[in-house]
Amino acid sequence: MSDYTLTASVRNDLGKGASRRLRRANEQVPAIIYGGDKAPQAIAVDKTVFYKSIEEEAFFSSLINLEVDGKPQQVVVRDLQRHPYKPLVTHADFMRVDATHEITMRVPLHVVGQEDSKAIKEQDGELHQLANDVEISCLPKDLPDYLEVNIADLEIGSTLHLSDIQVPAGVTVVELSHGEDHDQAIVNVTKAKVMQTEEEEAEDTDASAEEGQADDGAKGDDEEEDSKE
Repeated sequence: MSDYTLTASVRNDLGKGASRRLRRANEQVPAIIYGGDKAPQAIAVDKTVFYKSIEEEAFFSSLINLEVDGKPQQVVVRDLQRHPYKPLVTHADFMRVDATHEITMRVPLHVVGQEDSKAIKEQDGELHQLANDVEISCLPKDLPDYLEVNIADLEIGSTLHLSDIQVPAGVTVVELSHGEDHDQAIVNVTKAKVMQTEEEEAEDTDASAEEGQADDGAKGDDEEEDSKE
């Protein structure tokens, strides 16, 4: 599990105007913490470390040590609101976590084994990733940064499903808890589409030439008939 620490301060000046002033200062990002047995709290997160952290995929599926006015608490990211066209985060939502209660999170799927896959390297197979992430449930201490999907032994025309993912101890794939009919496909390998071979192209060219000759012959016969008349 990755380790992230953010610092923040309690935000007492609330409202849209206050948030705009905070963003213009360009030092902090407006945010809120909610969940657990405490009331929601408006905060301002220090921007430098926060912006560096959100560049990493693991940040969005990790426990975060959030220090608000020096008081630490563990949270996860629930939502980021971004500017429609500028590379700016306008607001962040964090949820408190309790070490004794399971949390539900979406974690990314990492496909591995392409280098060892005969289907891809030797049989002109083409990989199709049908899902980029998966929803899991676990205690905070068991939260993985990602889950791996190994396609090394996958054959042409075969598909891997959620039930084929090797999950760590203590982790449950939420969809599978709803029954077998929720065992969604996540990757498959199909025969790659290939362009026509040179022979096929040559055959097409010859066929076109023959058709052209036939048309010319028919045209010549028509002209000869016209001249006789």
